[in-house]
Amino acid sequence: MVLLNIPVDGIEFRAKLKIVNSGTVLQVGDSIARIHGLDKVMAGELVEFEEGTIGIALNLESNNVVVLMGDGLMIQEGSSIKATGKIAQISVSEAYLGCVINALAKPINGRGMFFSENKIYYLK
Repeated sequence: MVLLNIPVDGIEFRAKLKIVNSGTVLQVGDSIARIHGLDKVMAGELVEFEEGTIGIALNLESNNVVVLMGDGLMIQEGSSIKATGKIAQISVSEAYLGCVINALAKPINGRGMFFSENKIYYLK
């Protein structure tokens, strides 16, 4: 986040500027998307498509390959994609004991919460 102070005709304006690393989808199919752009994406970084699907950047060539972590049915050629700045990871804690989760640490056992050692845990 960059904060800019811009004087115009004696009046000072303040603006917050957020720099976003973005790209464009070239091709999508079979849970794989080929994208162009994202020049500063890291290997294993989570990326987000404009309709909300999350993916993982796999290679760092000019035309990147992204593995989709959702159905991606709404992703089309020309859709935008942005880097999140986060590397794919799942934290480890007691809260995950006995819970079935997907690769994005979201519960897939039909519940948003579960019980462990007489405690209730909520997954975020």
